[in-house]
Amino acid sequence: MPWLKGPRAERVPMQIDNCKQIFDELPNRFNAAAAAGWNAKIQFNIAGPKGGNFVVNVDNGSLTTSEGTADSPTATINTNDDTWIGIVSGTTNPMTAFTLGQLKVQGNMGDVMKMQTLLKA
Repeated sequence: MPWLKGPRAERVPMQIDNCKQIFDELPNRFNAAAAAGWNAKIQFNIAGPKGGNFVVNVDNGSLTTSEGTADSPTATINTNDDTWIGIVSGTTNPMTAFTLGQLKVQGNMGDVMKMQTLLKA
């Protein structure tokens, strides 16, 4: 599903230039009410010139992101910048990327799946 920007009635595709842009936008797309009672810390290691290391911290309905690495993440995602931008923009199927080894998950797969369902386009 491509990410969109603007009021719901006039949503247009968001140009994604780098992965930091994606993580900066995550708190605006998070369904806080649906995450009540859930705590997770997900580490993203994204290789490539448009990538970086990012941490998504979910704490009982709130979400924050930061650059860097997490102490004791509940899950870690390893991929490259083109794959991650493709997944977020809707041009790459995440299950295909996972099956082909382009997206690797360590730790609690449930946290990764739950985060995906709590993000709004």
